[in-house]
Amino acid sequence: MAERVAFLCLGTMGAPMAGHLVRAGHQVTVYNRTPGRAEAWVGEYGGHRADTPSKAVSGARFVFACTGNDEDLRAITLGEGGALASLEDGAVFVDHTTASPDLARELSAWTAARGRAFLDAPISGGEDGAVRGALTVMVGGDRDAFSRAEPLIGCYARSATWMGPSGAGQLTKLANQICIAGLLQALSEGLAFAERADLDVARVVDVISRGAAQSWQMDQRAGTMIEGRFDFGFAVDWMRKDLALALGEARRNGSGLPVTALVDQLYAQLQARGGGRLDTSSLIALLRLQG
Repeated sequence: MAERVAFLCLGTMGAPMAGHLVRAGHQVTVYNRTPGRAEAWVGEYGGHRADTPSKAVSGARFVFACTGNDEDLRAITLGEGGALASLEDGAVFVDHTTASPDLARELSAWTAARGRAFLDAPISGGEDGAVRGALTVMVGGDRDAFSRAEPLIGCYARSATWMGPSGAGQLTKLANQICIAGLLQALSEGLAFAERADLDVARVVDVISRGAAQSWQMDQRAGTMIEGRFDFGFAVDWMRKDLALALGEARRNGSGLPVTALVDQLYAQLQARGGGRLDTSSLIALLRLQG
């Protein structure tokens, strides 16, 4: 059934995700802080543009957002012209931002007290996954609200899983980022080691990718790491934001994250060298500088 929906923030992930909702037949109104980007999106996909989050969500049964961080999310939800105060009775707000579990719980409590629902639903799969409609979504919040929103999330996701109460989606995403950070550093060290050993590195990857070392990162990033290409993908700046959330949560729950803390500092070195916008696989560049 076609739904009236809103999508807030049209970055590299949000724009194609909102486009998939249009292709599925839904009536989509978008908001973006930079109006020109929203106008361009409407020109490409159709739908409608609103000047504020509040206007965008008027009449929408489902609202989706994908912005940068806690500050941005708070601005579009509770700030001037924010979305939450204008949500329809019974509406579901699905937030795809990677934000703090505490903010997810706060926004969930705010909406629940007013007869609405808020789902923290961070995503994995990168820009390519958003374009192909093949994202992985991990969801926290009211399970019935998730069941209602799941068919729409399926327009741009290959997998959407309810993980538990409010905040559980964000905690799952932090676990995801912890695993990725360690994998990328290990992959960087393995490739750099093969280079120093005068091996045919592409052949090494071909061989070990058929064994226990295989991973998504190896399949998708080893080739570009060998070539030294990092001007794409998930940026170092974004990863450091996520790792700061993970390390902060670990301090609260008593988790030991020694490898994550080390990789975070390596990313800090890349930022200091002007590499904040490089893909996270650029960790190998530091190892190459050591020779």
